[in-house]
Amino acid sequence: MTRVAVNPELLQWARERAWLAPGDLAKRFPKLAEWESGALRPTFKQLGDFAKATHVPMGYLFLPAPPQERSPIPDFRTLSAEIPEQPGPDLLDTIYAMQRRQAWLREERLEREAQPLEFVGSARLADNPDAVGREMRRVIGLGDGWAAGVRTWQDAVNALRRAIEQIGIMAVINGVVGNNTHRKLNVEEFRGFALTDSYAPLIFVNGADAKSAQMFTLAHELAHIWLGAEGEGVSGFPGIFPDNGAVETFCDRAAAEFLLPEQELRACWREASRTEQPFLTLARQFKISPIVAGRRAMDLRLVGRDEFFAFYHAYIREERRQKKPSDGGSFYNNQNARLGKLFATQVVRAAKEGRVGFQEAYNLTGLQGGAFQEYARRLGLDLP
Repeated sequence: MTRVAVNPELLQWARERAWLAPGDLAKRFPKLAEWESGALRPTFKQLGDFAKATHVPMGYLFLPAPPQERSPIPDFRTLSAEIPEQPGPDLLDTIYAMQRRQAWLREERLEREAQPLEFVGSARLADNPDAVGREMRRVIGLGDGWAAGVRTWQDAVNALRRAIEQIGIMAVINGVVGNNTHRKLNVEEFRGFALTDSYAPLIFVNGADAKSAQMFTLAHELAHIWLGAEGEGVSGFPGIFPDNGAVETFCDRAAAEFLLPEQELRACWREASRTEQPFLTLARQFKISPIVAGRRAMDLRLVGRDEFFAFYHAYIREERRQKKPSDGGSFYNNQNARLGKLFATQVVRAAKEGRVGFQEAYNLTGLQGGAFQEYARRLGLDLP
């Protein structure tokens, strides 16, 4: 049995990169401790299985020393003590996949002589974020009270995502890496990210988060697009406040005005404040998280900090107690959010017209063979 000479330090690095403790892999790799100590070498097959289990390119395991991986986009996250500063493989693989989609759509639009999107990079950090939030709302086409007419949070998220795509932004919501339900994205690691480009901007929202929280992340990442290259990056923070970074604070304020305009909130506050749970009343009306509603009321000095934080801590305790796993939903319905109709339609049309090979189309969408054909049919674009 041929065993492979590999630096034990790389095996430990690959495991820790995937946020795995030795015990997490002990059943599958009972000799892992000996591999990491250098007392025993793995076989080539064992090394390949280990690479798959830790989601690391196998070639990395033959390097002389662990590589210094960094996020390919700016990192605006504020992390809790439990989350490593180094981006995990699930986040990295998701960013790389979205960058490939963006690069493809950019070339597609340039070949068709599309015009750049004027709103990308139209804002500056020196601007008033409230004014930017109102401008975002105007461009998206959201009228006063639009959310109150939407039945559920899920319907509101879907409606907002579609509205964002209608102005030319790819808006992706996914709680796993691609379609791999065994690689669930960690909300504690990141909430979302934005990839700015004048021809193919992209927003990604961590779909493992609560639907009401996804609404805020969509709006928050939209503000990143408005900032352009100045705002491209990955977002995430525990609790209710970002870490006072200029970009995150700006996007936070713009998103708050976008989802819960000050004028609308003040107009309905008197009635809402008379209810038993005013923040929940606002949340149902505006289809946002009750925490966002409460914080917005606090920021506008409609309630005091003590009142808000008493609600905040009680709500978090109850939310954690009642949290239930998602059933995953329909595979093909999920593709509307995981791919975005804007991007998927462009790829399917390109494949149908022979401008892109089917294998490339499969790679871009993560859908293979019959699944790609079926999803194309559901988009109303039957393939030969």
